[in-house]
Amino acid sequence: MERDTLRGSLLMALAMAAFAVEDMIIKSVAAAMPTGQVLILFGLGGMVIFAIMARAQGSALWHPGFCTRPLLWRFVAEVSGRLFFTLAIVLAPLSLASAILQATPLVVTAGAVVFFGESVGWRRWLAICVGFLGVLMILRPGLSGFEATSLLAVAGMLGFAGRDLATRAAPKTMSNAQLGLFGFAMLVIAGVILLSWTGGAVWPTFAQSGTLAAAVAVGVLAYMALTGAMRTGEISVVAPFRYTRLVFAMALGIAVFGERPDVMTLLGSALVVGSGIFTLLRNQRQKA
Repeated sequence: MERDTLRGSLLMALAMAAFAVEDMIIKSVAAAMPTGQVLILFGLGGMVIFAIMARAQGSALWHPGFCTRPLLWRFVAEVSGRLFFTLAIVLAPLSLASAILQATPLVVTAGAVVFFGESVGWRRWLAICVGFLGVLMILRPGLSGFEATSLLAVAGMLGFAGRDLATRAAPKTMSNAQLGLFGFAMLVIAGVILLSWTGGAVWPTFAQSGTLAAAVAVGVLAYMALTGAMRTGEISVVAPFRYTRLVFAMALGIAVFGERPDVMTLLGSALVVGSGIFTLLRNQRQKA
């Protein structure tokens, strides 16, 4: 179990690094193309790759598990999470949207206790609460620094938490490739919903097509790593490694988009990351 938990934690860190790069690419492309169209093209590219992977593994493209309750919940959560969070990274600073996303482990950990019967001691709950305080410092609700677009990131975060919990409950007979195919299909649906509202589709240039292809490759890597992480080890330990996404996103936001997180954002981020590290160390001490 400890080896599985370590593997799940490393997969989560890899997924977060790849997701941060994916967000950066999507934010860049969406400056010249409707966000809904970006989601559609991105989703179609991922579907093709995961369909090829599934067939290479001897898996069918359709699995009866797609119609089970966990996967139907995953459908709703995936669409809402992708739709709202993509809007957030396009309309708000990348570092801010990613910081809000760090509340996901709080929801996932609570869900793991409720739905999977995992045990979380009071010290880890305290660390989680400290992490939540850090997120509030970043959000600053009711203060002058509050960004209205951050509410989109909150909605996306709730969707991703639901997706992760539903992934844990997915039938064990479903391969990661099948889950990936399902997930990227949800991206297409989210894109269709958004594009039908905004309109304005354009023909992508050669450079834009190449950039989207790179985003698909990184996105597939991120999705495979995330799915593997959420199906490996103890969820209450693996989930806090989502906090590493904040570090990657801030670095990319500063380097690529010239963002400058203020002191409150940095202090809040330190609390969030610190609580995640404490949660991991506390779990290792209990098992020693």
